[in-house]
Amino acid sequence: MANSSETPSSAGTEAGRDFIRDIIQSDLDAGRISEVVTRFPPEPNGYLHLGHAKSICLNFGVAQEFGGRCHLRFDDTNPTKEEQEFIDSIQADVHWLGFDWGEHLYFASNYFEQLYQWAEDLIGKGLAYVDDSTPDEIREMRGTLTEPGKDSPFRDRTIAENLDLFRRMRAGEFANGARVLRAKIDMAAGNINLRDPILYRILHATHPRTGDAWCIYPTYDFTHGQSDAIEHVSHSICTLEFDDHRPLYDWFIAHLPVPSTPHQYEFARLNLTYTVLSKRVLTRLVRDGHVSGWDDPRMPTLAGQRRRGVPPAALREFVKRVGVARANSMVDLALYQDALRDVLNAISPRRMAVLRPLKVIIDNWEEGRTETLEAVNNPEHPEMGTRPVSFGREIYIERDDFALAPPPRFHRLAPGREVRLRYAYFVTCRSVEQNAAGEVTALHVTYDPETRGGDAPDGRKVRGTLHWVAAHDAITAEARLYNQLFGRPDPGADGDIMADLAPDSLEVLQGCKLEPSLAGQTVGEAVQFERLGYFCPDPDSRPDALVFNRTVGLRDSWAKLHGGKKG
Repeated sequence: MANSSETPSSAGTEAGRDFIRDIIQSDLDAGRISEVVTRFPPEPNGYLHLGHAKSICLNFGVAQEFGGRCHLRFDDTNPTKEEQEFIDSIQADVHWLGFDWGEHLYFASNYFEQLYQWAEDLIGKGLAYVDDSTPDEIREMRGTLTEPGKDSPFRDRTIAENLDLFRRMRAGEFANGARVLRAKIDMAAGNINLRDPILYRILHATHPRTGDAWCIYPTYDFTHGQSDAIEHVSHSICTLEFDDHRPLYDWFIAHLPVPSTPHQYEFARLNLTYTVLSKRVLTRLVRDGHVSGWDDPRMPTLAGQRRRGVPPAALREFVKRVGVARANSMVDLALYQDALRDVLNAISPRRMAVLRPLKVIIDNWEEGRTETLEAVNNPEHPEMGTRPVSFGREIYIERDDFALAPPPRFHRLAPGREVRLRYAYFVTCRSVEQNAAGEVTALHVTYDPETRGGDAPDGRKVRGTLHWVAAHDAITAEARLYNQLFGRPDPGADGDIMADLAPDSLEVLQGCKLEPSLAGQTVGEAVQFERLGYFCPDPDSRPDALVFNRTVGLRDSWAKLHGGKKG
């Protein structure tokens, strides 16, 4: 990436003050903790997405800011859905965002034996029991938000019987779903999570790390807090959907001989217009072929955004702008795009590319003659210097930059109209070539040799400035223009979410013409195609078949004025 020199230490200092940081500061000032320890605990059953980026930046960020540490811990308690591919991708994504866990890489499976012993401890205290009820029966007995639950008929088993059955569950005597271990808390509790939650279920499946050593696996609720306690996590920061689980988190900590007493805090998850951040839906998009894979640039996965050309600094800047709040809200996709543009604008060199080429012939330019002009690499950063671009008798301009019958406020090229060619000359359209269908196939223009560099010595002005690419040394490429994957701001609000997929989320353009310097662009490296947007080479790109992805378009007042989608 163009900003690969960024370091983890610089990445964590970009956030402002919020209630989580205020809590941490208060705990330090009061002496309640001596070291800040956080954790990012993904389940390795899919790729990370933009919502995870917010959690990563928060957990790793506050740990860095307060001189502590952040652990990367995989919640690998469901072997039927977890794969090494996801573990590898998650580690790559965290590193790409600019953070590092150092020696603190953990897996919940590291603690399986300890968790099992603690489950036996609860049974010995009369606080857990083996239930033979079916999942449907357990669901029915749990009650509703307005009605209390009902005791299981197996709730009063003796401690000895429960220990015997639980050990036989571990030994593999029973089939999947035959029995579960439940905590014995309160079936009349107002919080349904306290109505004898399930701690262990039978699952005869090979685990990616423990193999066939276990056929019972702990639930997330039983695993999470105890893992935090084992790792001496000081602040267990979760999204708001875990708010109702906090009393259960605290109950386990209070009733088990854990080595530390972590506390859970909740913040608002990221919700983004035109975007779905549900692993279930994202998995369906991949499985059903709506996208090319987890790293499809239309996907909100970090892998997809990286392939699209999003720099990690832009994601961190976006997270900073969103902030950390207590209440859920919907963030406009425009805020994300603005953060991308602001970061890309600073780091991206400018290049000229024509995506929908229209040939222009300069009639008063000598055949075979070429000139070398100087083009600015980034007008906002003079230290990035200039580059040579070649100019000749035939060039390409964007087809949209010409109109036979120009509408009002169209300041580009038209018959009889004069415009500026960026870095080059003023040209005037003299005639038009058309095919039998009436489509424009070429333009004939004349140039004013006194306007080299784009200014007229007599002071005359033109309204339009066009980018261009010289035909004699242009390279040909494919451009992939990515738009929102979903066509409405609230996908799925009216039914099947797949019905809201946008038909124009990807447009592939062949035969694009680029200035030759773009042949050496590195995969993923950001560049601005002047007047068109920010692009980067795709991993599919080869020297003989270049492919560029559009990361995000430029703000385009013309498209906005006329209701178009350009940019």
